[in-house]
Amino acid sequence: MPIGFAIPQLGPQAREGREVPRFAREVERAGAHSLWVGDRLLAATRPKVGYRGGTTIPAEFDAVLDPFAVLTAAAAVTERVRLGTNVLVAPLYRPVPLARALTTIDVISGGRLVAGLGIGWSPEEYEAAGVPFDHRGARLQETIEALRTIWTSDPAEYRGRYVTVPEHRSSLDPVQRPHPPIHLAAFAPAGIARVGRYADGWLPALRVPGNADQARFLRRMRQDVDAAAESAGRDPSDIETIIRVNVEHGATEAQIAETIESTAADTGFEDYFIDLMYLVESVDQVLDTAQRLLRRLG
Repeated sequence: MPIGFAIPQLGPQAREGREVPRFAREVERAGAHSLWVGDRLLAATRPKVGYRGGTTIPAEFDAVLDPFAVLTAAAAVTERVRLGTNVLVAPLYRPVPLARALTTIDVISGGRLVAGLGIGWSPEEYEAAGVPFDHRGARLQETIEALRTIWTSDPAEYRGRYVTVPEHRSSLDPVQRPHPPIHLAAFAPAGIARVGRYADGWLPALRVPGNADQARFLRRMRQDVDAAAESAGRDPSDIETIIRVNVEHGATEAQIAETIESTAADTGFEDYFIDLMYLVESVDQVLDTAQRLLRRLG
């Protein structure tokens, strides 16, 4: 099955950023199907909202490499793997520079970008970016509409309630036409409905270790995605599913493989990428673990 990996980008792994090109080359050579980056602007010391709805933020979020730079470095040294963002907190970015950065990666990679977007959860990140925390879903929706306009129109112009793009010439086209696929991370009902109505793909997550209901939960949410797509007159089969596998502290490689295998058997979902941020600290350890998992799963 297609198996990808998060590029070493956060926590202790981020301090070895110079190794990103080597990691990307070697994990592609080992058979990886995709490489992914995340997006954290800052880790608040006294967060109003903690990670996963808790009261704290993981120490690994204290050190984060820029997602655009990291993905560009991987794009420049690979030839085959898909290159994805899971996810960019889209409302933190204005559409024009966001479109330029994503187009650049798509051009450099020869058309391998997957633009994964989300609304985030940190009020402090929004504060740091100078963006109101309310109406995040509407801001995300308008950002998607603006990106598609920039990518498909010349001249391009977009005017929404929260997002404005002045009319301009837009002749730098991405390789993928009409535009790179836009995937959305969503679990809440409004987000799931947005996936079905507008997105090219859905980005759910698994935890390892996780509870026994994870596969059933994913199946039910995918049914809701499909229902929203059908209500919007879309073909649900046009919306792909790529599952992020969040590996917790202390998990074993056997648990990772068994969780993916059992989830694939229970759901029919076949495309996964594994984030080893909490499991190992060095880039070499990430690469060694990835190679062993690929031998079993790839």
